[in-house]
Parts: sequence; structure tokens; C-alpha cells
Amino acid sequence: MKKKTQSAFTRRRFTQLAAAAAATPLLAAPQIAKGQAAAHVVVIGGGFGGATAAKYLKKAEPDLRVTLVEPNDSFITCPYSNLVLGGWRDLASITHSYDHLRDRWNVAHAKDTATGIDADSRNVTLAGGETLTYDRLIVSPGIDLRPPEDGGIAGYDEAAYEAMPHAWKPGAQTLLLRSQLEAMEDGGLFVLASPPNPFRCPPGPYERVSMIADYFKKEKPSSKILILDAKERFSKQGLFQQGWDRFYGDMIEWVNLPNDGQVVEVDPATRTLITEFGMEYQAEVANVVPPQYAKAIARNSGLADASGWCPVDGRTFESTLVPGVHVVGDASIASPMPKSGFAANSQGKTAAAAAIALLAGRELANPAWVNTCYSHVAPDYAISVAGVYKATDDGIISVEGSGGVSPMEADEASRKLESVYADGWYKSITADMFT
Repeated sequence: MKKKTQSAFTRRRFTQLAAAAAATPLLAAPQIAKGQAAAHVVVIGGGFGGATAAKYLKKAEPDLRVTLVEPNDSFITCPYSNLVLGGWRDLASITHSYDHLRDRWNVAHAKDTATGIDADSRNVTLAGGETLTYDRLIVSPGIDLRPPEDGGIAGYDEAAYEAMPHAWKPGAQTLLLRSQLEAMEDGGLFVLASPPNPFRCPPGPYERVSMIADYFKKEKPSSKILILDAKERFSKQGLFQQGWDRFYGDMIEWVNLPNDGQVVEVDPATRTLITEFGMEYQAEVANVVPPQYAKAIARNSGLADASGWCPVDGRTFESTLVPGVHVVGDASIASPMPKSGFAANSQGKTAAAAAIALLAGRELANPAWVNTCYSHVAPDYAISVAGVYKATDDGIISVEGSGGVSPMEADEASRKLESVYADGWYKSITADMFT
């Protein structure tokens, strides 16, 4: 018993330290000198990075003018969207309004889409025709799915999304995939095509398979799941596969890159997926997650390099290509930090602190971050991976000896605690962003 108590305390304490570390950069943020005209910081994108940055800019400097450019009234989180697919949650439970950012924190909400950035004149152009002038700009645009003509999967264009949903941007696609799963006959084949690195949420496809397997186990027990993977291995692989064996038996099959798992073409009309060496799989329901890159606003504004992602200075998340612009979240190159919601939240705080310091001409903080990615495998059974990172002259590095994954030998009580911690993490991070 004593060993279990110590393990629970350690995980709980780690979560507390993670929250503290994520907020640390703002504690050292200098105040802008009194008497100066209020500077204007524009934030593009209201996700984990952008919403956090907007709130923490105002929290640190209430007199600062902050405008959030975001076309939607609310934000639907990618974390926990897999639980909607599994029938554990509904979409409303992962949808969060921007009302508190506007009403409590006095963040101006420009309900529009940013279409252009002019770094020389420090202007952001909106789809509606308005132009916003900024002193510093924070861009947290998220991802785009690569089309066939730009490194994507042949045949998988926007028209194909309806027949073979990606559901990698939560909302209507999540509900579409869920409805297809519900309509599927027992004994049918569900195929998930998993993308190559880097992509949003490395454990995401495998948690998704777990949630769908739980649904099938209850409602369609003769059905099968096939993962066609463009990678040789994946995040938390041993832990996921251990859980799959424990709960789902032979329902799930994983085919990796060396075994011809990379999908290179699809036929939406027949829901057929074709691999690199010509194997064809016809699915009753197909979930295709294609290769990704930074959203168009970042790529078209010179923030992305040839990789399609945005290089940044790890101490400030300022673009190394366009001065005066910070890029956070999935669009940024922040490896070894993963493209996760927790990472984007931490990066948003770092960029907010850096923007304030640079506006005031004060010393910059030297940030460090903690990231934890929880994944549900079955009811009351979850696993996690954690890491600690810091900025150096050579970029962002993992802190040696820190972090790690859930132990393979953990008992059922420990896995249940992980699921409790996962729910607590989701509740606390969304409160941190939106209240």
C-alpha cells in the first residue's frame, strides 16, 4: 500500500509542478512603464496557444491592448474529442466560449479570419476588410491538412473528407465520423490511416483507436480495426498495445511503415485505401489522417520554412524568419516539445511574457516547460508520457533524466488514477485558458 500511495503522490505532485512551471515566465514579466501609450498586441488563433496568450497578456498587463483574431464564438478542443467518438462525451462538453476572455479579461474579439500579415508595416489584414496595426503579434494558427498536390495523399482532397473523415479538426468532422461508426454493421472493418511525423498530437490516433474499440466491444463486438501507419513506431506504443491486448484481444491490428503501412492513395467512392506497395484495403468506415503543416496564414506570411512549419527562438517563440512575430502551438518548430495542447498552453505564456518584456525593453526570462500527454485506453484506464524542457543557446532541449512514461508493470489502481488525473488535467487547463 505504501508504494501505491507514494506513486499517486508523485504523479499528483508532478501535475502541480507542471502547472507552476507553465506559468513561471509570467511571474518575471516586467511592467510597461507608466505614462507610455498602451501598446497593442494582436493574437491570431483562439486555441490552446492563442487563447492562453491573450488571457495572460491581460493578466500581466491590464492596460495593454489585446485583440484576439478568431472567427468562432467558441473553441472545440482536440483533447477529449476522441472520447466523443467513443461515446463517452458529447461535443458540448469539449466546447468552450470566449466570453470570459472578452468580459472578464477585456480581450477584444475580432470575429474574423486573418488573411495577411505585413511585418514591415506591422499590420494584420482580415477577411472582412479591416486592418489591425500591432506592436507585437502572436500567431497560433494551428494546422492545415496537406492536399494531394502538396505532399498529401492522392485522392484525399476536401471532397473526400465527407466519405472518409479525418476528424483531426474537431467539430462537424467528429460528429460525422461518430455517425458513420454508429451506422456501421457489426463485423465491419474500420481503418485508420495514421500520418508520418511531425503531426498534431502524437498519441492521438492510438487513443482514438482505443475509444472506438471500446465502443465496438460494447455495441459491435465482431468488428475489426486496422491501423495503417506511416511510421515505424509511435508514442507510448508498448503501453497502448498492452492495453489493447488486455481489453480488446485481437480486434486491433497495427501495420507499420516497414510492413507497408503507409497509405499513399485513397478511393473515396469505395472507401479503399492503397499502400505504398499496392496493397488495397476496403473499409466500411475509413478515418484518414493525412500529413500536416502550419496553417496557410503562417505559410503565406513567410513564417514557415521549407518543411511547412515555423522556426522560432525557443526563449521567446519569436519567429526566426519574421521579426516582431511570435509563433506558438502546433504550427511552430519546437521539437523535442510535442505538438500538444499542454505544450501550446505553455508556449502561449512564454510568448506573452516575451512580448511584454520586449515592448518594455526589459530583460527576457529564461523559460522552462513541462508537458504531459494523457491517453485513455479503456474506462478507468489511462496512460501518460511526460517531459521537461528548457531553452538553451542551441535551442529547446529535453532535460536529461526528467519525464518518462507510465510504468508497464503498473496495476489497475494506478491506471485508474491516471484516468482521474487526465480528467483533472483537462478541467484545469481549459479553466486556465477560458475563465
